[in-house]
Amino acid sequence: QVQLVESGGGLVQPGGSLRLSCATSGFTLHYYGVGWFRQAPGKEREGVACISTSDRRNYYADSVKGRFTISKDNAKNTVYLQMNSLKPEDTAVYYCAADSYGGGDACLGYEYDYWGQGTQVTVSS
Repeated sequence: QVQLVESGGGLVQPGGSLRLSCATSGFTLHYYGVGWFRQAPGKEREGVACISTSDRRNYYADSVKGRFTISKDNAKNTVYLQMNSLKPEDTAVYYCAADSYGGGDACLGYEYDYWGQGTQVTVSS
């Protein structure tokens, strides 16, 4: 069955970096749209970054552009989120998601079929 397992979260100081990983299984990553989402306490879940199946481009929320980079390694069945220049407002549980369609160029707002369990990222001094 499809599984997504995130790792790499933790506590980091403002201005620091983290790299999240999402190990996938049960489907061929090359053909799937993938995304990273986050949810802070008391807030709605928001799309952070995604890779479109239609044009193979990366899309980012305005709040993370220039700081976060999404990538995937199809051979390792893993999706990554490199997060630099972290801010306290980046504190949230981060989830990876996958879908055979994934929303195309609207991948940041798409309702993906498959989700991981989440990993906590806390940015604090």
